Amino acid sequence: MKTETIEDFYKRISPGYSLEADYKPQQFNVQRRNYNCGTSATAYNRRDFYKISLVIGLGTLYYAEKGIEIDRPALMFSNPMIPYSWEPASEEQSGYFCLFTENFIHADSHQNSVLESPLFKVGSNPVFFLTPEQEEKASLIFESMIQEIETEYLHKTELLRTYVHLLIHEALKMQPAQSYFKHANATSRITNLFLELLERQFPIDTPKHQLKLKTPSDFASTLSLHVNHLNRAVKQITGKTTGLHIADRIISEAKALLKHTDWNIAEIANCLGFEYPAYFNNFFKKHTLLTPSSFRAQ
Repeated sequence: MKTETIEDFYKRISPGYSLEADYKPQQFNVQRRNYNCGTSATAYNRRDFYKISLVIGLGTLYYAEKGIEIDRPALMFSNPMIPYSWEPASEEQSGYFCLFTENFIHADSHQNSVLESPLFKVGSNPVFFLTPEQEEKASLIFESMIQEIETEYLHKTELLRTYVHLLIHEALKMQPAQSYFKHANATSRITNLFLELLERQFPIDTPKHQLKLKTPSDFASTLSLHVNHLNRAVKQITGKTTGLHIADRIISEAKALLKHTDWNIAEIANCLGFEYPAYFNNFFKKHTLLTPSSFRAQ
Protein backbone atom coordinates (compact mmCIF):
# COMPACT_ATOMS: atom_id res chain seq x y z
CA MET A 1 0.00 0.00 0.00
CA LYS A 2 1.46 3.37 -1.02
CA THR A 3 1.92 6.07 1.58
CA GLU A 4 0.91 9.54 0.45
CA THR A 5 3.40 12.13 1.69
CA ILE A 6 2.50 15.69 2.53
CA GLU A 7 4.26 16.72 -0.69
CA ASP A 8 2.16 14.22 -2.69
CA PHE A 9 -0.96 15.72 -1.15
CA TYR A 10 -0.06 19.27 -2.18
CA LYS A 11 0.77 18.14 -5.71
CA ARG A 12 -2.56 16.31 -5.96
CA ILE A 13 -4.63 19.33 -4.98
CA SER A 14 -2.39 21.92 -6.71
CA PRO A 15 -0.91 20.72 -10.05
CA GLY A 16 1.45 23.72 -10.17
CA TYR A 17 2.83 23.01 -6.72
CA SER A 18 6.55 23.63 -6.16
CA LEU A 19 8.27 22.04 -3.19
CA GLU A 20 10.85 24.81 -2.88
CA ALA A 21 8.33 27.63 -3.23
CA ASP A 22 5.35 26.31 -1.33
CA TYR A 23 6.43 23.79 1.29
CA LYS A 24 5.81 25.10 4.78
CA PRO A 25 8.87 24.70 7.04
CA GLN A 26 6.69 24.22 10.08
CA GLN A 27 4.81 21.38 8.35
CA PHE A 28 1.38 22.92 8.82
CA ASN A 29 -1.22 24.16 6.37
CA VAL A 30 -4.89 25.07 6.36
CA GLN A 31 -7.21 25.58 3.39
CA ARG A 32 -10.84 25.72 2.38
CA ARG A 33 -12.21 22.61 0.70
CA ASN A 34 -14.53 24.26 -1.82
CA TYR A 35 -11.90 24.83 -4.50
CA ASN A 36 -9.48 21.96 -4.14
CA CYS A 37 -11.21 18.91 -2.65
CA GLY A 38 -12.23 17.53 -6.04
CA THR A 39 -15.17 15.34 -6.98
CA SER A 40 -13.32 12.05 -7.53
CA ALA A 41 -12.45 9.46 -4.90
CA THR A 42 -9.03 9.56 -3.29
CA ALA A 43 -6.89 6.43 -3.25
CA TYR A 44 -7.10 4.15 -0.23
CA ASN A 45 -3.68 5.01 1.21
CA ARG A 46 -1.95 5.73 4.44
CA ARG A 47 -0.67 9.32 4.74
CA ASP A 48 2.42 10.52 6.55
CA PHE A 49 0.59 13.45 8.14
CA TYR A 50 -2.27 14.19 10.52
CA LYS A 51 -5.40 15.86 9.17
CA ILE A 52 -8.50 17.48 10.64
CA SER A 53 -11.33 18.24 8.21
CA LEU A 54 -14.63 20.04 8.45
CA VAL A 55 -16.55 18.29 5.68
CA ILE A 56 -19.67 19.87 4.22
CA GLY A 57 -20.95 17.72 1.38
CA LEU A 58 -22.13 14.18 0.77
CA GLY A 59 -19.74 11.25 0.57
CA THR A 60 -18.35 8.10 2.16
CA LEU A 61 -15.27 7.80 4.33
CA TYR A 62 -13.54 4.42 4.17
CA TYR A 63 -11.41 4.17 7.28
CA ALA A 64 -9.46 1.11 8.41
CA GLU A 65 -11.90 -1.78 7.99
CA LYS A 66 -14.96 0.45 8.35
CA GLY A 67 -16.96 2.89 6.29
CA ILE A 68 -19.38 5.66 7.17
CA GLU A 69 -21.78 7.71 5.08
CA ILE A 70 -21.32 11.46 5.51
CA ASP A 71 -24.73 13.04 4.92
CA ARG A 72 -24.37 16.19 7.05
CA PRO A 73 -21.54 18.44 8.27
CA ALA A 74 -18.88 16.44 10.08
CA LEU A 75 -15.53 16.91 11.75
CA MET A 76 -13.10 14.16 10.70
CA PHE A 77 -9.70 13.17 12.10
CA SER A 78 -7.03 11.06 10.39
CA ASN A 79 -3.57 9.93 11.48
CA PRO A 80 -0.51 8.41 9.78
CA MET A 81 -1.16 4.94 11.19
CA ILE A 82 -4.44 4.20 9.43
CA PRO A 83 -5.18 4.26 5.68
CA TYR A 84 -8.37 5.91 4.46
CA SER A 85 -10.08 7.17 1.34
CA TRP A 86 -12.82 9.72 0.67
CA GLU A 87 -15.48 9.12 -1.97
CA PRO A 88 -17.60 12.24 -2.62
CA ALA A 89 -21.25 11.68 -3.54
CA SER A 90 -22.13 15.26 -4.45
CA GLU A 91 -20.45 17.88 -6.60
CA GLU A 92 -20.95 20.54 -3.94
CA GLN A 93 -18.17 20.11 -1.41
CA SER A 94 -17.08 22.76 1.04
CA GLY A 95 -15.62 23.18 4.49
CA TYR A 96 -12.00 23.30 5.62
CA PHE A 97 -9.03 21.14 6.44
CA CYS A 98 -5.74 21.55 8.25
CA LEU A 99 -2.89 19.10 8.05
CA PHE A 100 0.32 18.82 10.00
CA THR A 101 3.19 16.42 10.62
CA GLU A 102 4.82 15.28 13.83
CA ASN A 103 7.51 17.92 13.30
CA PHE A 104 4.89 20.62 13.77
CA ILE A 105 3.70 19.08 17.03
CA HIS A 106 7.12 18.11 18.39
CA ALA A 107 8.07 21.74 18.89
CA ASP A 108 5.17 22.03 21.31
CA SER A 109 5.93 21.52 24.99
CA HIS A 110 2.47 19.93 25.30
CA GLN A 111 2.84 17.74 22.20
CA ASN A 112 1.45 14.61 23.84
CA SER A 113 -1.93 16.23 24.30
CA VAL A 114 -2.30 16.15 20.50
CA LEU A 115 -0.55 12.97 19.41
CA GLU A 116 -1.91 10.99 22.37
CA SER A 117 -5.41 12.34 21.99
CA PRO A 118 -7.98 9.55 21.64
CA LEU A 119 -9.05 11.20 18.38
CA PHE A 120 -5.78 10.11 16.76
CA LYS A 121 -5.54 6.64 18.29
CA VAL A 122 -5.69 3.53 16.13
CA GLY A 123 -9.14 2.03 16.48
CA SER A 124 -10.84 5.29 17.46
CA ASN A 125 -13.95 6.68 15.81
CA PRO A 126 -12.74 9.56 13.64
CA VAL A 127 -16.05 11.17 12.60
CA PHE A 128 -18.18 13.63 14.59
CA PHE A 129 -21.45 14.91 13.09
CA LEU A 130 -22.10 18.56 13.91
CA THR A 131 -25.09 20.58 14.92
CA PRO A 132 -25.45 23.99 13.20
CA GLU A 133 -23.95 25.64 16.29
CA GLN A 134 -20.99 23.26 16.36
CA GLU A 135 -20.44 23.72 12.63
CA GLU A 136 -20.35 27.49 13.09
CA LYS A 137 -17.86 27.24 15.94
CA ALA A 138 -15.54 24.90 14.01
CA SER A 139 -15.75 27.14 10.93
CA LEU A 140 -14.68 30.15 12.98
CA ILE A 141 -11.63 28.26 14.26
CA PHE A 142 -10.61 27.28 10.72
CA GLU A 143 -11.15 30.83 9.46
CA SER A 144 -8.93 32.09 12.29
CA MET A 145 -6.24 29.63 11.17
CA ILE A 146 -6.48 30.85 7.57
CA GLN A 147 -6.10 34.46 8.64
CA GLU A 148 -3.26 33.72 11.04
CA ILE A 149 -1.12 31.62 8.70
CA GLU A 150 -0.72 34.64 6.38
CA THR A 151 0.50 37.00 9.11
CA GLU A 152 4.06 37.81 10.08
CA TYR A 153 3.33 37.42 13.77
CA LEU A 154 6.44 36.09 15.50
CA HIS A 155 4.55 33.46 17.53
CA LYS A 156 1.97 32.43 14.94
CA THR A 157 3.09 28.78 14.99
CA GLU A 158 2.24 28.55 18.67
CA LEU A 159 -1.09 30.22 17.98
CA LEU A 160 -1.86 27.77 15.17
CA ARG A 161 -1.15 24.88 17.54
CA THR A 162 -3.62 26.44 19.96
CA TYR A 163 -6.29 26.41 17.25
CA VAL A 164 -5.54 22.70 16.64
CA HIS A 165 -6.03 22.08 20.37
CA LEU A 166 -9.34 23.95 20.23
CA LEU A 167 -10.64 21.73 17.42
CA ILE A 168 -9.62 18.64 19.37
CA HIS A 169 -11.34 19.81 22.52
CA GLU A 170 -14.50 20.72 20.60
CA ALA A 171 -14.59 17.17 19.22
CA LEU A 172 -13.89 15.59 22.62
CA LYS A 173 -17.03 17.28 23.93
CA MET A 174 -19.11 15.57 21.23
CA GLN A 175 -20.26 11.99 20.78
CA PRO A 176 -18.58 10.24 17.82
CA ALA A 177 -20.68 8.89 14.97
CA GLN A 178 -21.81 5.29 15.47
CA SER A 179 -23.34 4.43 12.08
CA TYR A 180 -20.33 2.60 10.70
CA PHE A 181 -20.67 -0.31 8.33
CA LYS A 182 -18.24 -3.12 7.64
CA HIS A 183 -16.47 -3.26 4.28
CA ALA A 184 -17.11 -6.25 2.10
CA ASN A 185 -13.34 -6.73 2.14
CA ALA A 186 -12.97 -5.94 5.85
CA THR A 187 -10.92 -9.11 6.40
CA SER A 188 -8.33 -7.94 3.89
CA ARG A 189 -8.15 -4.47 5.38
CA ILE A 190 -7.78 -5.79 8.92
CA THR A 191 -4.89 -7.90 7.70
CA ASN A 192 -3.27 -4.93 5.97
CA LEU A 193 -3.58 -2.85 9.12
CA PHE A 194 -1.97 -5.59 11.19
CA LEU A 195 0.91 -5.99 8.73
CA GLU A 196 1.47 -2.23 8.59
CA LEU A 197 1.54 -1.91 12.36
CA LEU A 198 3.97 -4.81 12.54
CA GLU A 199 6.30 -3.38 9.91
CA ARG A 200 6.24 0.15 11.34
CA GLN A 201 8.11 -1.11 14.43
CA PHE A 202 11.18 -1.84 12.34
CA PRO A 203 14.03 -1.38 11.69
CA ILE A 204 15.39 -0.97 15.20
CA ASP A 205 18.18 1.60 15.17
CA THR A 206 19.19 1.82 18.82
CA PRO A 207 19.59 -0.77 21.61
CA LYS A 208 17.49 1.52 23.83
CA HIS A 209 14.44 0.96 21.61
CA GLN A 210 11.91 -1.64 22.73
CA LEU A 211 9.09 -3.24 20.77
CA LYS A 212 5.71 -2.07 22.00
CA LEU A 213 3.59 -4.62 20.13
CA LYS A 214 4.86 -8.15 20.69
CA THR A 215 1.85 -10.46 20.87
CA PRO A 216 -1.36 -10.99 18.89
CA SER A 217 -3.25 -9.54 21.86
CA ASP A 218 -1.13 -6.37 21.71
CA PHE A 219 -2.05 -5.84 18.07
CA ALA A 220 -5.71 -6.72 18.60
CA SER A 221 -5.96 -4.23 21.46
CA THR A 222 -4.34 -1.48 19.37
CA LEU A 223 -6.78 -2.15 16.52
CA SER A 224 -9.77 -2.37 18.90
CA LEU A 225 -10.50 -5.94 17.79
CA HIS A 226 -10.97 -9.22 19.62
CA VAL A 227 -7.80 -11.26 19.24
CA ASN A 228 -9.76 -14.18 17.73
CA HIS A 229 -11.23 -11.85 15.08
CA LEU A 230 -7.74 -10.60 14.18
CA ASN A 231 -6.32 -14.12 14.05
CA ARG A 232 -9.10 -15.38 11.78
CA ALA A 233 -8.69 -12.45 9.39
CA VAL A 234 -4.91 -12.75 9.12
CA LYS A 235 -5.01 -16.54 8.71
CA GLN A 236 -7.73 -16.32 6.06
CA ILE A 237 -5.84 -13.78 3.93
CA THR A 238 -2.23 -14.89 4.39
CA GLY A 239 -2.44 -18.53 5.39
CA LYS A 240 -0.22 -17.78 8.39
CA THR A 241 -1.20 -17.12 11.96
CA THR A 242 -0.77 -13.71 13.57
CA GLY A 243 1.79 -15.17 15.97
CA LEU A 244 3.85 -16.63 13.13
CA HIS A 245 3.95 -13.29 11.31
CA ILE A 246 5.21 -11.62 14.47
CA ALA A 247 7.79 -14.33 15.12
CA ASP A 248 9.07 -14.27 11.53
CA ARG A 249 9.51 -10.50 11.61
CA ILE A 250 11.31 -10.57 14.97
CA ILE A 251 13.64 -13.31 13.71
CA SER A 252 14.34 -11.30 10.55
CA GLU A 253 15.22 -8.24 12.63
CA ALA A 254 17.29 -10.30 15.04
CA LYS A 255 19.36 -11.67 12.16
CA ALA A 256 19.94 -8.17 10.81
CA LEU A 257 21.05 -6.89 14.22
CA LEU A 258 23.36 -9.86 14.77
CA LYS A 259 24.92 -9.33 11.34
CA HIS A 260 25.19 -5.57 11.12
CA THR A 261 25.63 -4.27 14.68
CA ASP A 262 28.12 -4.83 17.47
CA TRP A 263 25.40 -4.88 20.12
CA ASN A 264 25.74 -7.72 22.59
CA ILE A 265 23.16 -10.49 22.82
CA ALA A 266 21.55 -9.03 25.92
CA GLU A 267 21.03 -5.66 24.20
CA ILE A 268 19.49 -7.29 21.15
CA ALA A 269 17.24 -9.44 23.33
CA ASN A 270 16.07 -6.43 25.29
CA CYS A 271 15.21 -4.24 22.28
CA LEU A 272 13.28 -7.12 20.73
CA GLY A 273 11.11 -7.38 23.82
CA PHE A 274 12.68 -10.32 25.64
CA GLU A 275 12.97 -9.87 29.39
CA TYR A 276 15.94 -12.21 29.68
CA PRO A 277 18.64 -13.17 27.12
CA ALA A 278 17.88 -16.83 27.77
CA TYR A 279 14.33 -16.32 26.48
CA PHE A 280 15.73 -14.77 23.32
CA ASN A 281 18.24 -17.61 22.89
CA ASN A 282 15.50 -20.22 23.15
CA PHE A 283 13.21 -18.30 20.78
CA PHE A 284 15.95 -17.79 18.17
CA LYS A 285 17.10 -21.42 18.33
CA LYS A 286 13.52 -22.69 18.01
CA HIS A 287 13.07 -20.80 14.72
CA THR A 288 16.55 -21.08 13.21
CA LEU A 289 18.07 -24.18 14.88
CA LEU A 290 21.03 -21.95 15.84
CA THR A 291 21.81 -19.90 18.91
CA PRO A 292 22.27 -16.14 18.35
CA SER A 293 25.99 -16.49 19.07
CA SER A 294 26.35 -19.32 16.54
CA PHE A 295 24.49 -17.33 13.89
CA ARG A 296 26.70 -14.29 14.48
CA ALA A 297 29.83 -16.42 14.27
CA GLN A 298 28.75 -17.76 10.88
